[in-house]
Amino acid sequence: MLLTRLDAASAESLGSTRVVWLIVILVVVALLLLGLVLLYNRFVQLRNRVDNSWAQIEVQLKRRWDLIPNLVETVRGYAEHERGTFEAVTEARANAQRASGPAETAAAEGILGAALGRLFAVAEAYPELQADENFRQLQDELAGTENRIAVSRQVYNDTVLTYNNAIQTFPGVLLAGPFGFSKREFFETDETQREVPQVDFSPDAGSAAATPPAAPSAPPADPGPGGAPGGTT
Repeated sequence: MLLTRLDAASAESLGSTRVVWLIVILVVVALLLLGLVLLYNRFVQLRNRVDNSWAQIEVQLKRRWDLIPNLVETVRGYAEHERGTFEAVTEARANAQRASGPAETAAAEGILGAALGRLFAVAEAYPELQADENFRQLQDELAGTENRIAVSRQVYNDTVLTYNNAIQTFPGVLLAGPFGFSKREFFETDETQREVPQVDFSPDAGSAAATPPAAPSAPPADPGPGGAPGGTT
């Protein structure tokens, strides 16, 4: 009778232990699943931010592309013989529009920026073009667009850095590969090529450039022995 009771108590204790361990395992599994879900959602949110930031860059790039034909036609009206410069800008614009991905787009935009720099250099040689109100407005709009591209590029690169760090560090690196989260490219450009030349089209600038520098004044004559200039007494 006593043995029966001990066996029953032992079986009950063993059953209780199994239940506790089962609960512990279920809690651990639930926490792991919750962590995976939270980590996955974080990756999705960061990836969506990267895509949205890139979309903002594309909006500004399209605005830039739309301004270029009018700019070329305005300069062409005063400098028809500069055909090579116009063709270079037009070709660079077309290549930039065909580019895909941050790296390829950055390279194409750098070439386009250099071509625009040569176009503005041509404009400096034509006073009538410098005084053209439409040309001034187009240059201001292009410069403003360049500034917005620079801001959008900074936001995009910061977002990409956050995303890449999340998928390349533990524990994200364990989940990123199996679920298709891959490293994103930065949008890096040559600032010297992308910067729009700031040409001073004010009338004073033109007159100042045309005025030669004043000749230096002649040195005073040495006094002669008697103290009079030129040595005469």
